[in-house]
Amino acid sequence: LVGEEPLLFPPPSMTTKESTSNIKIGVLALQGAFEEHVTMMTKLGVDACEIRNPAELEGLHGIIIPGGESSTISLVAEEWKLVDPLKKWVNEGRPVFGTCAGMIFVSKDAKNQKKHGQTLLGKLDIVVDRNHFGRQKYSFEGKVKTELDDKEHSGIFIRAPGILSVGKDVKILGTIEHDEKKDMAVAVQQGSILATCFHPELTEDELWHNYFLKIVKDSTISKPFIA
Repeated sequence: LVGEEPLLFPPPSMTTKESTSNIKIGVLALQGAFEEHVTMMTKLGVDACEIRNPAELEGLHGIIIPGGESSTISLVAEEWKLVDPLKKWVNEGRPVFGTCAGMIFVSKDAKNQKKHGQTLLGKLDIVVDRNHFGRQKYSFEGKVKTELDDKEHSGIFIRAPGILSVGKDVKILGTIEHDEKKDMAVAVQQGSILATCFHPELTEDELWHNYFLKIVKDSTISKPFIA
């Protein structure tokens, strides 16, 4: 995609339960589809837990910010004193997987915000458009093309954001065809940040969570996080 060399997806031996048993992933559980992410990670043999306060970030190898309502997630994160610790986490280059609203929250810029705006973690160098594909009734299931394994994978788009532009250090990992538009970017990676416009946790497809685990295992950060 976009002229880059194909990415090689890790062989099955890298994503067995034995290879993930020492990994601990926290799922931000403020609002949205956090339970589904915990279920998926548990299915993959990972110690997964729900995160609601800064102290619970300590001891984690990666975090997932789920889909839901991005402005609500931002408000609750502020109220529960999580914004600064989460900004510290992403600025230290620690692994993050943001899906749908989670992608908005971790991005540098979001268009069509609510009247008073919302807090963003501001690390992923993309510009997103909230509710890009329309209201709830326009939600759909689409085929995401990815070079991770040269196949198409199901993606569930619920009031999904769109990616309007990406920075030079951002890799496009997945695209869809929608209406008359081809190769719309819907999955990206910047360093240890993975983000999707869609909800992989609402399908049985393990590809994106497995790939995030690869990012976690490839992380060179060994120093424990201090909130």
